[in-house]
Amino acid sequence: MSATVLVIGAGGIAAPFGLALAHAFATTSTAFDLLVVDDDVVERSNLHRQILFGEPDVGKPKLEAFAAALSQIAPDLSVALQPGRLRPEGAETLMSRAAVVVDATDNFASRFLAADAAHLMRRPIVHAAAVRWHATVLATSGEGRPCYRCLFEDLPEGDAPDCATAGVLGPVCGVAGAIAAELTLRILAGDASAFGAVFTFDGKRDRLRRVPIVARASCALCGTSPAIRDIRPARYVGPVCE
Repeated sequence: MSATVLVIGAGGIAAPFGLALAHAFATTSTAFDLLVVDDDVVERSNLHRQILFGEPDVGKPKLEAFAAALSQIAPDLSVALQPGRLRPEGAETLMSRAAVVVDATDNFASRFLAADAAHLMRRPIVHAAAVRWHATVLATSGEGRPCYRCLFEDLPEGDAPDCATAGVLGPVCGVAGAIAAELTLRILAGDASAFGAVFTFDGKRDRLRRVPIVARASCALCGTSPAIRDIRPARYVGPVCE
């Protein structure tokens, strides 16, 4: 039975991620299937970064176009589709179906929800984000130590840059998706060294860095006395843009 990779979001980061995973499936012995969650449609203005899609896909559900594109690369790869967004009420159940979770969303509310639910279900998760010229990718184990909240403690207060207000360069999304794919394949192979560091890419300076993260004993999610022991919807209130 193959491992399930849960991909949350089917946009600019999930596209290069899915491309890399499909080629890995088609050309190596790595066994896995994909479960993809999204509720959006393909828009022409996003094609510069959503590289799996083309002009004929405009107006179609992203999930439909995503699965069709991957089937051209790896016909035997199973791609299950779940329309909708990641929601607090179903997040833990969704995580329980996965061997690895990939957070390819583009908003802080979804990222923190994914991080918390994955940790509570003891699932490893790869977070990948891109805005303007910068990409950030972090993989954490099911136990955390460190986890996403060790680095980013909580949702930012007030306005924060997002895809709607700041924009993003397509190639930066490609870098984030490629790193996320590499980390996911390492996790599937049992490589524990995939955890514990954040990768940052600065497109203006063409600089990629790997920075180790130290777990915080006071972390609300994976610390010595964690405050987050369940999923409460009020924790995940913020602007949504996928």
